[in-house]
Amino acid sequence: MGICWSIQIKSESALSIGYDSKTGEKNGNSNSSSKVSTGSQTQTPRSEGDILQSCNLKRFTYSELKSATRNFRPDSVLGQGGFGSVFKGWVDEHSLAPSKPGVGIVIAVKRLNQEGFQGHKEWLAEINYLGQLRHPNLVKLLGYCLEDDHRLLAYEFMPKGSMENHLFRRGSYFQPLSWRLRMKVALGAAKGLAFLHNAETMVIYRDFKTSNILLDSNFNAKLSDFGLARDGPTGDKSHVSTRVMGTYGYAAPEYLSTGHLTAKSDIYSFGVVLLEILSGKKAIDKNRPAGEQNLVEWAIPCLTNKRRIFRVLDPRLEGQYSLGRALKVANLALQCLYMEPKMRPSMDEVVSTLEELQDDEKRERRDPHAEPTTTNKARSCRQEAGPKMAAAYPRPSASLRA
Repeated sequence: MGICWSIQIKSESALSIGYDSKTGEKNGNSNSSSKVSTGSQTQTPRSEGDILQSCNLKRFTYSELKSATRNFRPDSVLGQGGFGSVFKGWVDEHSLAPSKPGVGIVIAVKRLNQEGFQGHKEWLAEINYLGQLRHPNLVKLLGYCLEDDHRLLAYEFMPKGSMENHLFRRGSYFQPLSWRLRMKVALGAAKGLAFLHNAETMVIYRDFKTSNILLDSNFNAKLSDFGLARDGPTGDKSHVSTRVMGTYGYAAPEYLSTGHLTAKSDIYSFGVVLLEILSGKKAIDKNRPAGEQNLVEWAIPCLTNKRRIFRVLDPRLEGQYSLGRALKVANLALQCLYMEPKMRPSMDEVVSTLEELQDDEKRERRDPHAEPTTTNKARSCRQEAGPKMAAAYPRPSASLRA
């Protein structure tokens, strides 16, 4: 549910679900993103007043944002998601007062759909985190509106839209991203997650996916949509216990089965996204043949083999990467997807690996004889798959249904 889609398209609502890991019941109508249960970290949540007073954000009036978006005109819609609609608006660069189109700076205004799946708690969570955290790889929240029943958020505008659209949309407007740009986006997103995990109070993002990675005009990646984010465990606590929330295909298997949330849950999600970046395929796609609809399950057997890896790699990337480089990125994805959370790398380690790969690639471009590029030939990954590899990685949980 990215917040700053390109003006030419509308977003597709991702499937977000609530699932109680103790009762086995879905919570599709609840506005609450999480609950702390017995035995988990004991937290004293900040009140709404504390959050709004401590955030370093402009408080917009409803009329200001209505004016900035030209009365929320349909032709200014940038996208739609579980939260509601996102509109393009214009404000003065310094005062953030509403301005005419073409004057000042562009903003993205997200307006809460009061009858939608997400609600006030998610709106408040965005303010709680983005009102305090600043990093080049997090989208910048400029202000909010709380007036009568109106709940709105105003963000910096991200002109290149979401990574999801660049990977999966087809057409003249969305040209295939090059290998270099894909690796740049992966590194930027990894830095954003690493920053959250290393914050003074750890933040677990909990909804890492390509639609929440937004791109500026230079394809710098920024994480958006913090409605499901949670503070991480503190002291001697190993996890936070919550109701399971997230998007089908991205959530870590141990989180689905227990409701125990850790930073390693985000790292699993990063592994799924890295597979999407490598393959140009969605995490879950019911339109693919049987056996290929779950990307992780289909791709895992291929990623450690020099021949079979081409069945996974996006054919639109042909000739843009070295075999060695592709295998290293695939191996990083595999590490992030380990069934045992403790075996997954930290986000700092992920960032370090991607930075080394980026540096190596720059050296290779300067030295054309460093390593030959490859050609891609891809089909089924089930062929030649070894049973040991299949057993090391999770199958999709029955608790989530598309």
